[in-house]
Amino acid sequence: MKISHEEAAARIEKLRELINDYRYHYHVLDESTMSEAAADSLKHELAQLEEQYPDLITPDSPTQRVAGRPLDKFTKVTHKKRMISLADVFSEEEIKEWNERNAKLLTPADRAKVTYFTDIKMDGLACSLHYKDGVLVKAVTRGDGLVGEDVTMNVRTIENVPLRLAARGDMFERASEGTREEAFSPTSEAARGDTVERAPSVTSHASENGDGNENVAGPLAAIPSVVEVRGEIVIFKDDFNRLNEKQEKMGEKPFANPRNLAAGSIRQLDPKIAASRPLKFMAYDLVEPDLPTNSQAYDQLRAYGFQTSRQDKTFNTLKEVFGEIKHLGETRGGLPFNTDGMVIKINDRRIYSQLGIVGKTPRAAVAFKYPAEESTTKVRDIVISIGRTGAATPVAILDPVVVAGSTVKHASLHNADEIARLGVRIGDTVIIYKAGDIIPQVKEVLLPLRPENTKPFNYEEALKEQYPELDFYRPSGEVVYRVKGETSDLILKRSLEYYASKPALNIEGLGEKNVVALVDSKLVQNIPDLYRLTAAKVAQLERFAELSAKNLVNAIEASKTAPLAKFITALGIRHVGAQTAIALANHFHSVDALRDATEEDLLSIPDIGKIVAESILAFFADEDNLKTLDELKELGVHPTYEDKSQLPLAGKSYIISGTLDGFGREEAEDLLRDKGATVTSSVTKNTTALILGEKPGKSKLEKAEKLGIPTLGLQDFLELIK
Repeated sequence: MKISHEEAAARIEKLRELINDYRYHYHVLDESTMSEAAADSLKHELAQLEEQYPDLITPDSPTQRVAGRPLDKFTKVTHKKRMISLADVFSEEEIKEWNERNAKLLTPADRAKVTYFTDIKMDGLACSLHYKDGVLVKAVTRGDGLVGEDVTMNVRTIENVPLRLAARGDMFERASEGTREEAFSPTSEAARGDTVERAPSVTSHASENGDGNENVAGPLAAIPSVVEVRGEIVIFKDDFNRLNEKQEKMGEKPFANPRNLAAGSIRQLDPKIAASRPLKFMAYDLVEPDLPTNSQAYDQLRAYGFQTSRQDKTFNTLKEVFGEIKHLGETRGGLPFNTDGMVIKINDRRIYSQLGIVGKTPRAAVAFKYPAEESTTKVRDIVISIGRTGAATPVAILDPVVVAGSTVKHASLHNADEIARLGVRIGDTVIIYKAGDIIPQVKEVLLPLRPENTKPFNYEEALKEQYPELDFYRPSGEVVYRVKGETSDLILKRSLEYYASKPALNIEGLGEKNVVALVDSKLVQNIPDLYRLTAAKVAQLERFAELSAKNLVNAIEASKTAPLAKFITALGIRHVGAQTAIALANHFHSVDALRDATEEDLLSIPDIGKIVAESILAFFADEDNLKTLDELKELGVHPTYEDKSQLPLAGKSYIISGTLDGFGREEAEDLLRDKGATVTSSVTKNTTALILGEKPGKSKLEKAEKLGIPTLGLQDFLELIK
C-alpha cells in the first residue's frame, strides 16, 4: 500500500534508526537485537519506500551500500597525515631496548606518565576513512604512506563500515561494562578469542587518566565536522573458508589467503566484486579528532560505531605487556581473523607525538612478531633466478604447503653456501618456516626421510645447465654468483627497453636513447619508477621538450591497462615469448593467479614444458620480482584480460614466413592474435595455414608441403584480418 510522502519520511527515518542500531549491536557490541531475517525484512521495506520516494534517499542510508558503476581507474589522494608502518621486534629484549631508547628522549615527568597500549596486529589492507559532518565521504588505501588511492565506492559496500557516525554514550557504557571482556572468546558461541583481563594494573578505558591529572569521562558527545579513522580491511577465516568451499563447488580455483583476497577485492575497479566478498573493516586508529590517549581513541571508535579487534588493553609495566604477548600467542589461533603479531604503543598521544618519527616508523610504537609457524614439505626442484642486479639466487620449488595462514610453493635458498650449509638436495623433505611471518625459509633437512637416489646439488653445473649462454663469476669475498660483464644499470636499461618494446607494452617514446637518459639521470631506478614520472621532471632532461615529456608520461600512463598477455611478455620471464604469454593469460586470467601457479598448473598448459615452467616459477619466487609486481599494483598498473575464444580466428594457428608488404612481422602477428588466432614459429600438424610473404623460409615451406598444410598469400592475410 502506497503511503504519503510525509508518512514515508517519518517511517524511513525510524527504519534507518532501527537498522543502524541493529548494525551497531551486531558489529560493535557482538550481540543481536533481532534475527538476521528480521533485519533483512526491515532493509527490504526501506528500499521499497525509497524506491517510491527517491528524493528521500540520502548517501548514508543503509540501502546505499549497493555497488555502483565500474570505475575507469582509481584517483590518487594525498594523505593529510602520513600512514606509517611500525618497526618489528621479535623478543622481549628488543622491546626493552625500544623502551630504553624512548626513555632517554623524555623528561623525568613524562617518563613517569608512560603507560602502554596494546592490540592484536591484523593481517589485512590498511585503509583510511574520512567523514564530513558524520557522513562517509572518502576511503583511501595506504599506498606508499604519502599517497593512496580513492576506493570509496568499494568500501561503501562493506557492511560493518558506518555510512554515518553516531555518538553513543549509552551504548559505550554498556560496551565498557563487560561486553568487551566477553566478545571474541574462543569459548563463546562466536568463537572470537579471549580478552579477559588478567593483570591487576589493566586500565579501564572509560575512566582513564589521559595525562595523569584530568579524568576523561567516556567518548565525545558531539560528532566533529571532520573525522578520520584508520583500520585494516580483512576477511574472517570462517568467511574465507566458506567462500573457498563455494569456489570449489563451482569448479573455480580457491583463493590463496584472506589477506590477498581482501586487498585484491578492494582494488577492483568494479565495486560489485567488493560487494560480493565478505569484507570487514577493523578500526585501529582515530586520527581526527585527536584524543589524549590511544585507548580513549579506541573507545571513541566504538562509540562512533566501528568494529575493533577487542583485544586492546592498557598496562602500567612492560612485565604486564610481556604477559599479554604470551596470552595472545597462546590464544590468537582462536581469533576469527589472521594475525601476524601484537602492536605496542605508548598510550599518551602527546608523548607519542613528541617522540616523533625515524625514517618511516614512529619511535613510540613497535609491532611484536610471533615466532614463525613451521611445516614440512618436499623439495621438487632447485631453480636459479637472475635478479635485476645480475645476482643468481637459488630457489627451492616445493610441494605446496600451508605455513602461517598462506600457501607456500617455493623458498629462497639465498646462495650456494647456504645450500651447502643446509645440505639440501632435490627430493629432500625439509622443515619450512616464515621469517617474520612473511618470507618462506628452509630451516633444516630431515635426513632420515632422504631418498636413496639423491645427489648433492652442484651449483656451477646448474648455472651452466639453466643458463648455457651466460657466464658467471663469484667476486672475491662474496657468496653470490653474478652474470659476467653485466652491471645493474645495464640490466635495468635492457629490462626497460624490453618492457616498452612493441612485443611488450609498446610504450611510444620509450626507446633506447630515452631509457638511457632516464636511467643515467636517476629519474628511473626500477620499472615502477616509470609510473612515478611527471612531465615536469622529464622535461628537465636535455632530450625532452615540454610536449615530448607530456606525450611520454601519457603513453606510460596508458600502459597501465595494457592487455594481460602483453604485460606478461613485458616482464621478461626467461623462455616466455608473446605466444606463451597469451597461453598463460588465457589460462590464468590475472597476474595474481599466475604468480600463485604451481608446477602442475603450468605443465597442464599445452606447449609449456618443464624448462619453461621452472623459469616461470623462478621468476615468481624472486623477492625483487614480487616487490616490483606489488609496487606496480600500488601504482595502478592493472593489466586487462579479454576472452578471445569467440573471435573469428579462435582455435586456429598460423605461421608467417617472409615479409608481408606494408606490415612488420610483429604487427602482422598481433593483427592475427587480435582476431583470436595463435601465431607460432614452427610448422606442425596443428598449423592451420602458412602465410607466405616475400622471400619465405625454404624449410618452413617444405615442411608445410610435407604435412599438407595449406599456404596463404598477402590477399588471404588481408581477408583474415578484415
